[in-house]
Amino acid sequence: MVFVFDMMQKRIINRNLSTYLTIFKSLYIRGGIRQAPYALEKMRKAGFVLNAYSYNGLIHLLLQSGFCNEALEVYRRMVSEGLKPSMKTYSAIMVALGKRRNTEMVMSLLKEMENLGLKPNIYTFTICIRVLGRAGKIDEAHEILKRMDSEGCGPDVVTYTVLIDALCNAGKLNDAKELFFKMRNSSQKPDRVAYITLLDKFSDRGDVESVRQFWNEMENDGYDPDVVIYTILVNAFCKAGNMDEAFATLDVMKKQRILPNLHTYNTLICGLLSVNRLNDALGIFGSMESLGVKPTAYTYILFIDYYGKKGDCKSALETFNNMKERGIIPNLVAVNVSLYSLAEVGKIGEAKEIFYGLRNSGLAPDSITYNMMMKCYIKVGQIDEAIKLLSEMIESGCEPDVVNVNCLIDALFKDGRQDEAWKMFHRMTIMRLVPTTVTYNTLLAGLGKDGQVQKVLELFESMTRKGCSPNTITFNTVFDCLCKNDEVDLAITMMYNMAELGCCPDALTYNTIIFGLIKINSVHRAFWFFSQMKKSLYPDHVTICTLLPGIVKDGRAEDAVKIADNFVNQDRVCVDGAFWQDLMSGVLSAAGISKAVVFAEELVCNRICQDDSVLIPLVRMLCKHKKALNAYAIFEKFTKDLGVIFTVETYNSLINGLIDIHQMEKAWYVFNDMKTAGCAPDIFTYNLLLNTLGKSRKLKELFLLYEEMHRKGCKPNTVTHNIFISSLVKSNDLDKAVDLYYHLVSGDFRPTPCTYGPLIDGLFKSGRLEEAKKIFEEMGDYGCRPNCAIYNILINGYGKMGDVENASLLFRRMVKEGIRPDLRSYTIIVDCLCMVGRVDDALHYFNELKLTGLDPDLIAYNLIIDGLGRSRRINEALYFFEEMQNKGLCPDLYTYNSLILNLGIAGMVEQAGKILSGKPDSAYAVYKRMRVGGCSPNQGTFAQLPN
Repeated sequence: MVFVFDMMQKRIINRNLSTYLTIFKSLYIRGGIRQAPYALEKMRKAGFVLNAYSYNGLIHLLLQSGFCNEALEVYRRMVSEGLKPSMKTYSAIMVALGKRRNTEMVMSLLKEMENLGLKPNIYTFTICIRVLGRAGKIDEAHEILKRMDSEGCGPDVVTYTVLIDALCNAGKLNDAKELFFKMRNSSQKPDRVAYITLLDKFSDRGDVESVRQFWNEMENDGYDPDVVIYTILVNAFCKAGNMDEAFATLDVMKKQRILPNLHTYNTLICGLLSVNRLNDALGIFGSMESLGVKPTAYTYILFIDYYGKKGDCKSALETFNNMKERGIIPNLVAVNVSLYSLAEVGKIGEAKEIFYGLRNSGLAPDSITYNMMMKCYIKVGQIDEAIKLLSEMIESGCEPDVVNVNCLIDALFKDGRQDEAWKMFHRMTIMRLVPTTVTYNTLLAGLGKDGQVQKVLELFESMTRKGCSPNTITFNTVFDCLCKNDEVDLAITMMYNMAELGCCPDALTYNTIIFGLIKINSVHRAFWFFSQMKKSLYPDHVTICTLLPGIVKDGRAEDAVKIADNFVNQDRVCVDGAFWQDLMSGVLSAAGISKAVVFAEELVCNRICQDDSVLIPLVRMLCKHKKALNAYAIFEKFTKDLGVIFTVETYNSLINGLIDIHQMEKAWYVFNDMKTAGCAPDIFTYNLLLNTLGKSRKLKELFLLYEEMHRKGCKPNTVTHNIFISSLVKSNDLDKAVDLYYHLVSGDFRPTPCTYGPLIDGLFKSGRLEEAKKIFEEMGDYGCRPNCAIYNILINGYGKMGDVENASLLFRRMVKEGIRPDLRSYTIIVDCLCMVGRVDDALHYFNELKLTGLDPDLIAYNLIIDGLGRSRRINEALYFFEEMQNKGLCPDLYTYNSLILNLGIAGMVEQAGKILSGKPDSAYAVYKRMRVGGCSPNQGTFAQLPN
């Protein structure tokens, strides 16, 4: 047999799987081709000496059978024997390792190949780029591309397409576009696959402009669009919300006799549902079969998902059942999507119905299905039910996996049930599950959140002792706990030891250490770590936003400016307005307004940031704290002295702040400056000023500004119309307000509760009860669901009219419709009931208020104290008087006047005196306490004191 095998090698006769299995059998080796690494030793002893060709073939056989690790062992043996694997063998192993995301081994093989004198070719480099790209290591993939150019091994169209795909997946669309044009300018021209890749990725982002650009390039290169490419274009329009263009594309397809397929129609349905055009989506769905395209489970899933997210679980279930009735058996994927969408809106009952109905469909839940259902329970806070489901899963014979248990441990920690989380962790041993790095990371994060430094360290040591290798996330989780608890030195020591456990610090590692050092005011060391980080990693936005606030606080604004300058000029760094706002928010918080203004000025003067991004947080913060005049001073300085052009966002913040402190003259000045500077006011700007004019009942100026807004091409929105309705009501033009409302709803206006509130309130106050009821009842006809504020207006309206029956009915209706009453709801109903002497009912609602978890405020206590006092239930009134003070609420003039009046009327001199101060005259005792408490009496107080 040895002789035959050797002859086959020399004559290069194919040696297939049967060849090796026959040899294994003769050597009494069982277990099939997977035993090749073990078998090779026995084969050599028996005289079978493999040459390079045989080794290459054996490695390919192992890879084809899915035994990647064994193929690697054979490869190692081959190299150790001084034989050189072929390029094809290296490529095959790299592809197999790439599918497992083992980038380190792929890059290691690339080096080994070169060490053996083999020069990587285009195919090899492309494999490396694909593997790195799929692992998200874009920078390293770019380096391979540069290396190809430098080594004279220019990339081909496949190489470019692979990297373009990776860049798009990483969200680096601009880089992908840049690479595409680099490819066009090279000798390699894009093929159909390259165009489809680009179109598909940019389509998913809704970047219609880029899709059109690539489409034109594709047609110029002679590629005619087919159904796949047209569907991608339809998808782009759908993602951008431009459904008219999507349908126009469908018409073009039909004119060119390119028939839309199932994917085309599913894309259209998905797009329509994303813009809430349900009826149009249902229309397409209903016509699909007549067009020769049968809906699949995925088509139904689109509708189920839509209904679930809209809270219409009845329709979701009907669609699910309709799918089954049409003979389309829902697969587990369909069930999982349905369960998840139902859980998102908290409809656990319907989710359970689908889950437990699986068996009737002949499907058995797998671990993923159970995991989805557990997540359903967890999302609605029913963690105990999720734990019960784990037991049910085991009893049904479905073995749980680590993912299921990790999900439960995480939920228990987040719910503050640490002890139970640990019990679940220890239960894994019984379930014969080995904790993974994710398990330990979850536990470490839970302990770290509670600041349990010692336990975090003990668990980390236990993890490594039990053979579970930590990853960089593990270290970062530990460092986060240490740095937040002022143990940054220990974190630094552990960081230096990361390499021993096969881990490398990443940007988050350095960011966490820098955060810890800044937190303990060790700015110099933080700066040193930042310098070390730059030797191997690129600082990111978080790095800068963590470091610079500390440096500015330390009085080193110039150093901070230099760092910012270097960062923004760093390769592959995209600095936008959001970055500057985050940075300045951090500086403002750490260093205060004065140092923040100086830093912002330096950034502008050094031309590092030349727009108003650095000023937005300053203006917002000052306006929020009623210091809009200071913000105005900054506005003056930066616009007039430094030439900064403000954007509409900053103008709006400043105008809003000035209006808030009643500086209307300056607000109008800023508004006019805005227009003079060429910054067009947006709808938010106009609404701010329109609302102010409306509140001031300046209707003439209101309509003049509205006309200006129209002339400038600024289209009014719902808020604008609501402002006009409210303004008309405030100016006692109620009929005009009602007319405007009906005019608006006859068009495409979609009213909100803010539309109805002023109308209903105004009609009630004018005694036009029937009209108020009519408008309230028709809210649903216009797709507007009443909220708590609307019910409060109605309850208050009926209550003020003395109709407490209807007020109480409305309160109960609100609760029945799932709208939670707020503090004002309870205060209104208590006031209404006290006004008509139904104090027991008022007490019921007052006590219910406390049971809901809401804390009664001073107004609520005043109303119940007054109501009880007027009903001569003085002892109860005094009880609540003491209770409110025990809760830290200070009585006001209303409280004291009410008590003095009612105590005087009741004549409870001795008893009340003992309760209040031990002195005989209770009304005067209340008066004395009132003066001591710093509450000045008024004429009403003296009038209520008994003679």
